[in-house]
Amino acid sequence: MPHTKVIEQLKDNLQIAYRQAIDADAKLDELKKAGHGKFTYIFTADQGFTTSSNRFLPYVQELMDELTRIQAEPSLDPVALSNYVRQLGTLLQTLQAFKKQS
Repeated sequence: MPHTKVIEQLKDNLQIAYRQAIDADAKLDELKKAGHGKFTYIFTADQGFTTSSNRFLPYVQELMDELTRIQAEPSLDPVALSNYVRQLGTLLQTLQAFKKQS
């Protein structure tokens, strides 16, 4: 798959994550108002994120920034790309699981 196709696919998946994160964060706000959701972060450091938040949008923002950095490189770094795909997959899976449980 050409470089541009890979980037476009990542952007599409990131847009999906963004839309789902907005809904999930709204649900988390409702849970917090009801006295639930007393946690400090969604993902642990060993999952590859540098962000520590109890909402999803900061993680999406981290991935947006990382994609911008990856795009700026003259060629795709396979290690960076692999880490990015793993993080994006983790985010999407977690959002999906949260949606099913709420």
